[in-house]
Amino acid sequence: MSIASRVLHLKAIFYEDRNFQGRSYECNSDCPDMSPYLSRCHSCRVESGCFMMYDRPNYMGNQYFFKRGEYADYMSMFGMSDCIRSCRMIPMYRGPFRMRIYERENFMGQMYEMMDDCDNIMDRYRMSQCQSCHVMDGHWLMYEQPHYRGRMWYARPGEYRSFSNMGGMRFMSMRRIIDSYY
Repeated sequence: MSIASRVLHLKAIFYEDRNFQGRSYECNSDCPDMSPYLSRCHSCRVESGCFMMYDRPNYMGNQYFFKRGEYADYMSMFGMSDCIRSCRMIPMYRGPFRMRIYERENFMGQMYEMMDDCDNIMDRYRMSQCQSCHVMDGHWLMYEQPHYRGRMWYARPGEYRSFSNMGGMRFMSMRRIIDSYY
């Protein structure tokens, strides 16, 4: 199966109630607002691919990473206070990963180039915080605490000049999204 055909078959099914009950909505692309399809969403089955889920419409609010699997009660599992309101498909990527992280906004201060996961930027780089980055290759999850804990944020290729507009988040660990799409 080619990569292109795998991308076309990414699929998540959302259910109004826990344990895959109630009305459902099948999704195989980005969905900025689930309210036209479901009044609420309390369980999810990701049949293929990886998705970022958001607790507000238009990819806003807290973010949660879902890979292939069943999430019968994801709110308890992730400690969410609200249900999924939008989702973004994470494209399959096979290739090198590369990101530059900066200590201050606008690509200022200390800079380090990363090509693999980092569970603690303070331990690895003696960097107290990360407030901007440039993702050159790959898709990444960034976490506000060391060891991939706390709130997370999805970074796709692009320049991110300031994290202050994201609720003042400062990132302390980063992980490549390399989960299987099979």
